[in-house]
Amino acid sequence: MLVVDASVAVWACMSDAPLDELDADLVAPPVMWSEARSALHTLASRGDLPADHAAQAHDRLITAPVRVRRHRRLGPEAWSVADELGWARTYDAEYVALARLLDCRVVTADERLRRGADRLGFVVTVQEL
Repeated sequence: MLVVDASVAVWACMSDAPLDELDADLVAPPVMWSEARSALHTLASRGDLPADHAAQAHDRLITAPVRVRRHRRLGPEAWSVADELGWARTYDAEYVALARLLDCRVVTADERLRRGADRLGFVVTVQEL
């Protein structure tokens, strides 16, 4: 099992690298879809991605082989992770917290997240899988 963050979802939806190539049961906290959708819309709004390409990537996001995974302790655990890592915001901490609760890894394309959580030992990039 792998927890997929929004950066990997956006990367996969914008490229020819489908998520099912990760060859694992892919899960994400509910916030992943909101973050990924926002990132795609922002890219289109700024003109960094043509609107039709952003819409196609959004369609791929909707059908991505990632299951939403909730956990009754996700909120408190994300708060704890943010405290532990010195993060002001808890968005990224939700991915890390879910992986910790499920005893699995987080896969990210976000170098800041990767470096910030490096000492935990279970946050990896796609290239590290």
